[in-house]
Amino acid sequence: QLQASGGGLVQPGGSLRLSCVASGGTVTFDMMGWFRQAPGKERQFVAVKSRSDGYPNYADSAKGRFTISRDSAKNTVYLQMNSLKPDDTAVYYCAARSRRLIVGARADSSYYHYWGQGTKVTVSS
Repeated sequence: QLQASGGGLVQPGGSLRLSCVASGGTVTFDMMGWFRQAPGKERQFVAVKSRSDGYPNYADSAKGRFTISRDSAKNTVYLQMNSLKPDDTAVYYCAARSRRLIVGARADSSYYHYWGQGTKVTVSS
């Protein structure tokens, strides 16, 4: 089970830190990351990080503003979001997969088998 938290209302230019804890099972997740879905739009990739290779991948919209990190001991993934824009408004979903993905597949939501309930982020003045 994945439990996401940290969403909220923030002004443009502000910051938020999302957290997602995996609990209640024995699965070890190699891939943990974030997708988001804005009203009326499809779910889109934000960022993901592999436990085995430690390599983070970001959507172009997230590069330079968002940072993904993991605490493997706590089975937790974080998303530090800075310089937030109104376009970042969405429900953010934590996603996980037990096996590592090749880099070219990491942005495809269909490869992730575990999903959190989502946490809403609203960027507005």
